[in-house]
Amino acid sequence: MQRHSIDAVFRGLHESLLVVDGLAVVTHGYVRFTADLDLVADLEPQNLASFITALESLGYGPQAPVPFSAFADPENRRRWAAEKGLTVISLSSPRHPATEIDLFVESPFDFDDAWGRSTIAEFAEGVPTRVVGLDDLVSMKRKAGRPKDLDDLRQLERLRGAGS
Repeated sequence: MQRHSIDAVFRGLHESLLVVDGLAVVTHGYVRFTADLDLVADLEPQNLASFITALESLGYGPQAPVPFSAFADPENRRRWAAEKGLTVISLSSPRHPATEIDLFVESPFDFDDAWGRSTIAEFAEGVPTRVVGLDDLVSMKRKAGRPKDLDDLRQLERLRGAGS
């Protein structure tokens, strides 16, 4: 990821979204490398349409051979998740080639509840951005179960224990 791209993304997005996965792990205190930006958007149609428009204005589009507008259709997202096991759609931009975005196809939690438990960080100066709360992040990592998620989980649990 590149700093100028991160700035552009967060300055360009004003929709309801939560930062999750690697950048959220770093925000909660476990510093590690992350190559992409993982986001969960409020999938309410108006928010999602605005979100897609904002990403397109930054040059982002799906890496898969589907139009971005297909992501706005909840039936498409359900089908992709059920039939293809898709959890995220990867987005890239020729203007920001080193900053890929993974956008969750379905929210891994109740978005409104997670929003209420989220924390705020500034990835672009003067732009407050919501980051998934620690308990929700731990739950996501536990559910994902991949080796890197389990390592993150161990580190987050250690940090949570140290904060008690």
